[in-house]
Amino acid sequence: MRHPGSHRRYYRDDVQLGPQVNIYTVSHPINPGHRSTGIEYVQPVTIGDRVWIGGKSVVLPGVKIGNDVVIAAGSVVTRDIPDRVIAGGVPARVLKHIQ
Repeated sequence: MRHPGSHRRYYRDDVQLGPQVNIYTVSHPINPGHRSTGIEYVQPVTIGDRVWIGGKSVVLPGVKIGNDVVIAAGSVVTRDIPDRVIAGGVPARVLKHIQ
């Protein structure tokens, strides 16, 4: 597991991370002129209770993953994921609700 950037990540109880999961909290401007200044944006990542993130997944800055969630291996999580779902893909989307 890698944590590029040294900023806020909030993990709740029973979080399982597969191999080579990357959780990013830092990003940069899209505009090339601004990007060359070295400015970075910091957004925390929050991961709820009983979450399993499959290997080689990427979680981008500012994302909140709910409770009781499974993220499929190789997913790129670009936006918030609600409670009690299986999500996966590039970008990750809800694939199934967990009863």
